[in-house]
Amino acid sequence: MAGRTFALGDIHGELGQLRVVLAKLPALDAQDTLVFLGDYVNRGPDSRGVIDHLVTLQSTSPAKVVCLRGNHEDAWLRVRREGWDEFVFPPDHGCFATLRSFRGGSPPLPAEKPDDEEMTLMASGDFLPPAVIDWMTALPLWYEDDHALYVHAGLPKGPKGFLHPREVYNPTVLAWVRTDDFTRNYRGKRVVFGHTPVAYLPPELSDYTPEDPTDVWQSDSAIGLDTGCGKTGFLTAIELPSLTVFESR
Repeated sequence: MAGRTFALGDIHGELGQLRVVLAKLPALDAQDTLVFLGDYVNRGPDSRGVIDHLVTLQSTSPAKVVCLRGNHEDAWLRVRREGWDEFVFPPDHGCFATLRSFRGGSPPLPAEKPDDEEMTLMASGDFLPPAVIDWMTALPLWYEDDHALYVHAGLPKGPKGFLHPREVYNPTVLAWVRTDDFTRNYRGKRVVFGHTPVAYLPPELSDYTPEDPTDVWQSDSAIGLDTGCGKTGFLTAIELPSLTVFESR
């Protein structure tokens, strides 16, 4: 079947899980599209490997490859522009693992802390190669095709309802917004998003394996794909329009 779109959720440095999911997809052709929803870095052990793999896919896949900017990529761009210690240093954000990945060191142990040199590099983001910064900067914040709208985080609301991405004054909002109102009350063209782990989305509104709160979250108008990759979870892809699900677990 031509004209399929395969959307993949947050990867967070888990190159192995990305490879597993991509290997499970059917053979792709020039009519197909791969849409990656952002958050390629932090937490997992191989952020650099994930980005390298995606860049290679963009030039070698027979399918169209769209990589959206997630809030973690957007945050690193802010770190490079002006610094942002509140993002860089909380252990849960996983920035230390990204530093080690790009510098070729071993992934940090659970209780390990960066040394003084590593702290300085994390605070500035100077360890990120210019080519990676250029790639992150160029990432679009949304994509649309016949099947759906694709954003990292969700849609903000305006005076007359939820906004189409082209109506959003500051598109970076699409990488960060997180509201219960969107997941509960949005109605319209299907939106495929990541960012918010599915376990935090209202389970009573999902009609895809509602008995499993770690699985894809799917309502009438939205699909949540952050199934916890990089945070002890797994990576998920969904094929549109068939709604076939592929998982790394």
